[in-house]
This record gives sequence, structure tokens and C-alpha cells, in this order.
Amino acid sequence: MTDTSEERGRDPIAAKNEKWKENGVALRAFFYIFGTHLFAGFVWLLFLLGKHAEK
Repeated sequence: MTDTSEERGRDPIAAKNEKWKENGVALRAFFYIFGTHLFAGFVWLLFLLGKHAEK
């Protein structure tokens, strides 16, 4: 494992913990964005089906 200038003088465990936090934020952002698009698609589908429903 190479020692970058950013990690030099820091606790390796703390640096690993920060990396986990960064990955967690990225993962949550991905799921929130994916979930929002999934929900929007579902609402769009409801409007589409409602538009073509017999009245």
C-alpha cells in the first residue's frame, strides 16, 4: 500500500474509515437517484394507463 501525501501522517484506520464513508455516500446517492426515477416511472405509467382507460 503506497502512502499518498493526503494520507501521510494520518491513522491508516481513520483513512480506511473515511473511504468507507465516501463509498456509503456514493451508494446512497445511487439508490436515491435510482429510486426516484423508478417512482417517477411508476407515476408516469399510472398517468399513461389512466389516459387510455375507458371512461
